[in-house]
Amino acid sequence: MTDTPTPAPHPSHGTPTAPRVTVRGEAHLEVDPEIARIAVTLTARNTDRRTTLDDLNRRNTATLDLVKGYGDAVEKLETGTLTIRPELARHGRGERIRAYHGSIQLTVTLSDFTVLGEIVARLADQELTRVDGPWWALRPTSPHHAAARRQAVQEALQRAREYAEALDTRIGALLELGDTGAVGGATFAAASYGGAMPFRSARAEGAAEAAPIDLEPVRQNVDAQVEAAFTLIPPDLG
Repeated sequence: MTDTPTPAPHPSHGTPTAPRVTVRGEAHLEVDPEIARIAVTLTARNTDRRTTLDDLNRRNTATLDLVKGYGDAVEKLETGTLTIRPELARHGRGERIRAYHGSIQLTVTLSDFTVLGEIVARLADQELTRVDGPWWALRPTSPHHAAARRQAVQEALQRAREYAEALDTRIGALLELGDTGAVGGATFAAASYGGAMPFRSARAEGAAEAAPIDLEPVRQNVDAQVEAAFTLIPPDLG
């Protein structure tokens, strides 16, 4: 009867001649935001459906012109949901319509924070307009994400070297490197303008424009974690 040969250990398990050390590297950065987003909701209400739609279209055009007037400061302008819905009378028989409600939702992304307070104030000063935000964030392609990952790898390498030094040896080869979690934490700071009544009435003709609102950017957290496994030059434990 022949003996079944013992399988060789997998390199990642470590052996007496090639011991393994597994370490974790982490990084935490706190950086300035790169973009700010605001949500704009335009509304209209009238007993006539066509008038409601015309009013909503007029306010949408005026808002788009206002936002586009800021040029390159606006990184993205997107139209979300458009809604036209009837409001049925509470009393009486049949489907008697009392009024029509219309709304359009816009999202504005800005990269120039010097005009953010001004554009928020001007938007909130328009008739039947609600402004929510800002929400501060980093771009998905921000170099801060790569910087955090590099820092996490460097910390893992430093930890492995320290363990090797404690055994009076040194690290050999890299066996594994895994990304256990990387979070570009967008920190949100939100405010709704308009108070208890979210919709602002029309500004009186000839009245001065609303003063810019002072908005302070919120610092963003960027975290990265890695796990790394290295072989060690066999230490002399005698």
